[in-house]
Amino acid sequence: MASAPPALAPPSIPRLTLDGTGALGVACDVVVIGAHSAPPSPGAAGGDRRARRAAPPSGAPPVEADSAPPVPAAGSGVVVEAFAGVSAGGLPGALAAVGATGRAGELTWLPVPAGRLDARAVVVAGLGPQTPLAGDGPDPTRPAGTVATGRPEVLRRAAGAAAAACTGRGRVVFALPAQDLAELEAVAEGAVLGAYRFDAYRTTGRTGPRPRPGLAEAVVVSPLADDREQGDAAAAAGTRAAVAGAAVWRVRDWINTPALDLYPEEFVARARSWLGELSGAAAKAVTVEVLDEDALRSGGYGGLLGVGRGSERPPRLLRIAYRPRRARGHLAFVGKGITFDTGGYSMKPPAGMVTMKSDMSGAATVVGAVRAAAELGIRTDITVYACLAENMVSARALHPSDVITIRGGTTVQVDNTDAEGRLVLADGLVRAGEDRPDVIVDVATLTGSCVVALGLRTAGVMGDAALGERIVALGTEVGEDFWPLPIPAEMIGGLAKGVADIDNVGDREGGALQAAAFLREFVDDGIAWSHLDVAGPAYNDKAAYGHTPKGGTGFGVRTLLALADLAAAEALELPGR
Repeated sequence: MASAPPALAPPSIPRLTLDGTGALGVACDVVVIGAHSAPPSPGAAGGDRRARRAAPPSGAPPVEADSAPPVPAAGSGVVVEAFAGVSAGGLPGALAAVGATGRAGELTWLPVPAGRLDARAVVVAGLGPQTPLAGDGPDPTRPAGTVATGRPEVLRRAAGAAAAACTGRGRVVFALPAQDLAELEAVAEGAVLGAYRFDAYRTTGRTGPRPRPGLAEAVVVSPLADDREQGDAAAAAGTRAAVAGAAVWRVRDWINTPALDLYPEEFVARARSWLGELSGAAAKAVTVEVLDEDALRSGGYGGLLGVGRGSERPPRLLRIAYRPRRARGHLAFVGKGITFDTGGYSMKPPAGMVTMKSDMSGAATVVGAVRAAAELGIRTDITVYACLAENMVSARALHPSDVITIRGGTTVQVDNTDAEGRLVLADGLVRAGEDRPDVIVDVATLTGSCVVALGLRTAGVMGDAALGERIVALGTEVGEDFWPLPIPAEMIGGLAKGVADIDNVGDREGGALQAAAFLREFVDDGIAWSHLDVAGPAYNDKAAYGHTPKGGTGFGVRTLLALADLAAAEALELPGR
């Protein structure tokens, strides 16, 4: 048995405040503004688009000879005035001189002209072309499932990238061009998400990066904060951004924690502790139930017991029920919580195990979503099942071809012990169905096939078509990308080849679709169900981008939260249900 985990410091989430444009006159460390890339010159349209480079002034990076300087975005007037008459061409000229283009994702640091602005530096975040960003919300011409490019997400990513770059600063003012409440919330959310870091295991920095101080305060500037009619709504948007951001921070922390320190029992303890921080009506609305191995055995949870039998640290089923007053609708969220996955006897290669501490991302996501929903007081019933186990190798572990019995009585031949997530989810889906919710959504880092099909930043959505369309649209709004995938009828036939009712794997082709077909067998036909395969975007082992850090991402929390909002508003209309 492992020793007790270290006492990790609580996440130092930046203090988030909203203020009117007068905040730009108050002392701060950094002011963040936006800039659009200039429209292409007539000669750049069509034909050869290769940039013609010119020698820059004073040794600055090269710039395109025929390009116009970036265009400062709305909200940057105070900064524009500070640069007026100080540098040739003012702020646009200063940006052009250092090679800035205003392209989306670009960050440019500029020193503040002496005596012109009470800040130490200006960060200019590229927002890309101005014309496609006109209007509110996502682009209505965007095909369902394609990468989010609506204005709120551009602002969210710009704020996130700037916040990440400002780690260690005391007070950062975000004066990005938020024109409505959705954009204001996006900027606030991006500032919180981008400030994330995970330094819990860093010490002196002698052999690696030093622990870094966090961003202390993020001030989001918008005229909406001073508006008599929209001031309260703006404050509510800021609160929602802070709560959602804090939930994502906690989920990321859990995903990033090594399996030595985060195992089923410890996951439950941390979830209980976090839920215990709720107060008032939120605390009264939440109840927690934990099934240990004896209770799992009595209840017939053969999937959890089978997967967890190879580990000295036994499985758990965590059930969280959120029952607010005057609730509308009932959602159930089921999360895969494999706290470490060796693959069992169908063992993964060593390189494939390195990120397997993240195989509990689905369980962390659903817990994070219900915790945020409770804190925000969203009026819809939510029941969460976190299906927790370690998939290890030992004399007691499952053998390929063993048969287990899922709760409810269905027998499964386990042909591949590395297809374990669907086994614990099967138990969770059956138990969730017994609560008779209107909707069940499961979240799981389930298949490498989905990563091959959709890449590292897009999750697959399978199951009820109408519910899937809603999830894709909600994901677009919050900046989490989903793509609908089918469950062809022939997939289930490939899972009937052994001595049991069903096999856990079939042919190699269509692995993500096949896994969904397996899971569908454990969902009542009268309940709308979506399966979210987040194997790609749940963990980012590449470089950070926008508001997404390296490591655990917390992908899915904000989409589930938006789904809860929709249910509470009685707007979750599903044809045929």
